[in-house]
This record gives sequence, structure tokens and C-alpha cells, in this order.
Amino acid sequence: MTVSPGIRRAHTKIEDPVEAARTFYEQVQQDDPALVLFFCSSHYDLSALASEMERLFRGIQVVGCTTAGEIGPLGYLDHSLSGISFPADSFTAVSGLIQSLHNFEISRGVDTGKTLISELERQAPDSTPENSFAFLMIDGMSQHEEPVTRALNSALGNIPIFGGSAGDDLTFDKTWIYHNGAFHTDCAALVLATTPYPFRIFKTQHFTATDQRLVVTEADASRRIVTEIDGLPAAEEYARLVGVDVDDLNPFRFATSPVVVLIDGMEYVRSIQKANPDGSLTFYCAIEEGIVLRVARGVDLIDNLQQTFQQLNDDIGEPQLILACDCILRNLEITQDGTKSHVADVLTEHKVVGFSTYGEQFAGVHVNQTFTALAIGTSSGQR
Repeated sequence: MTVSPGIRRAHTKIEDPVEAARTFYEQVQQDDPALVLFFCSSHYDLSALASEMERLFRGIQVVGCTTAGEIGPLGYLDHSLSGISFPADSFTAVSGLIQSLHNFEISRGVDTGKTLISELERQAPDSTPENSFAFLMIDGMSQHEEPVTRALNSALGNIPIFGGSAGDDLTFDKTWIYHNGAFHTDCAALVLATTPYPFRIFKTQHFTATDQRLVVTEADASRRIVTEIDGLPAAEEYARLVGVDVDDLNPFRFATSPVVVLIDGMEYVRSIQKANPDGSLTFYCAIEEGIVLRVARGVDLIDNLQQTFQQLNDDIGEPQLILACDCILRNLEITQDGTKSHVADVLTEHKVVGFSTYGEQFAGVHVNQTFTALAIGTSSGQR
């Protein structure tokens, strides 16, 4: 059977890993795929899922990761499998795996990036920084997103990079990256691709910085733990600044009251994962002594998304795909406030496929509570 080329999107709620993989394959299969990406719940039997994926897609480049929630044609789900296939007639893609992140060195990341650029240029001699992009999936429990992202961003030069930290359905134990037919941990996968289609890599967030500042005065940077803010116990001072009792600090409170850091005039969200029994705070992002943070003020998440998508339509026309890394804290917020089904409708309408992350990467910076994505237009040859 001949299948016409085009970006194909897939999503299944089937719980059995073998049947889920087969259904996914049926939805994304095409005659000559350049790349398949998938995002899956960690609740699947990953060994069985990997074996069936490897069997079905033998000879095809497939990269994926576990998540804290999946996004696809069925909406905004948990315990599902979503993904995409890209046709070889309009995409050329290469990928590589960086292993042993616990002893990661910047030189290794730079070498990986440069090696993949060379491979992409070999396969697609017309590739340039203007028609190429990079997508990163990284172990969300590694606490090495910052150095890996910085190293790859340096190696890639003007090729834009974005990505997301893999999840494990809020277990916070172990996350997995799929590459070369198997799931791996303590690693990162980088995909480089080139296309004649117009595209934009972008980020949006529904928080803006206020004038209220706080300074991290004591921290354990290696563990992303802040023990003091403005010389006072971190959890107590944060609770006072956002107007709640320290005993009321919980994931929803952190989701609705993050802090922001300014880097080169751009606002990046720094989110808190949990309050610890000793009064310290654990962050999702790197944090260090002396950093100046600002309390953030929320705006309407749905309006923010709609405005962002409208701007994309103005820039590149209606996208045929938006590949998205959406922070788990956004997922928790809309679940709590009852707007998740509305947000799911907006994402489905705009052909969004992706996953809820433990963090996002944008332009060499690791962030939180952000919708970071790649929008691919439909008018081939127009940039």
C-alpha cells in the first residue's frame, strides 16, 4: 500500500504496550519516514514497548521519552502514547545519544553537537542554520540540563535548539530516553533536522515579573536546594512573599506562584518543586547564591496561548504541526482550576503534539513553567 507523505500525528490510550505500539505505528506509518518521535507514560512496561517499537520501526530512526503527561490528537492525557512521523521528502534528520550525564563534560556535549552537524550536512548538503533546528530530550532527574543545554547551544551556533526534560508521571524516581531501539536513563538525545518548510521555535509563559525582588543568600547549587532567601529560612520567606502560610505550600501553590529571573532582558521562570522538612526549597532549575529573583504575576493561560498561536499564524501561516514541551506545573495548574479540557481543545485545534515535562530548554537556557515549541508551516520553500 502506498501512503502519501506528510507529517503524521498519532495518539492512543491503549494500556497494553504491544497493542499501543501497533496502534501508534498504524497512525504514523508512511512509505519513507525520515524520523519518528514518540512520548509515552512511564506506566507502560517499557521493555515490552521498546521491543515492539524496535520490531515495527526496524530501519527507521525513532527517538522518544517518558513523560509526565502526553499531548496529541486526543488532547491532554495521562497514561497514553503520542507522537509524530516526518516524511523524508521534506525532512532530513540525524540523532545522537549522550550517555552518563552524571559525569558529563562540556567538551563531550560540544563534540556531539558538531558531529551531528557534520552528519546532517553530509546527508543534506543544502542544510543551513536558517533551515535547520535541534530538538533535545533529556533525563529529567539528571539535574544536568543546564550544562548539557549550554554545551549543545554553543556547538550548534546559529541552529536554534529547544527541548524538554523527560518525566515519570510525577514519581520523581527515574526517567527514560528511547534511542536505537531501547530505553536509556542518565542520558540525553539530540535530534537535528532540516526542512524547506518555514518554522519558528518559540516560548511562551503566563507569568510576568513584578518589582518584588528576593535574593538567594544560601544554597546548595549541586542539589538545586535554596536554604535562605534574603537571609531568612527559604520556605518561610517565600510563603510570606506570596501571602500564604508555610504549611500551605504545595505543588499547586508552587505552580501558581513561581519566581522569575531576568537574563539579557528576557524573563525565564524558575519553579519550585517542593518544600523540605528542614525549611529549604528544592527547585526544578539550577539555582545559586546571589541570584536575584522576582515574584511573578500570572496572566490568563488560555488567552496567552491563543495570542501566541495567532502570532504564529501571522508569521508562518497556519502550522501543520506544533511540537511542544509543556511544563508539568502548567498541567497541574489547569487540572486544579478546571480549565484543562479547554486548554486541550486549544492545543488540539492547533495540531499540538508533545509532552508534559520536568523542565524546558530554550536557546541554551533551562527553564520551567513554560510552553516551549517548534511550529512548522505548510508553504514549502518560504522562510
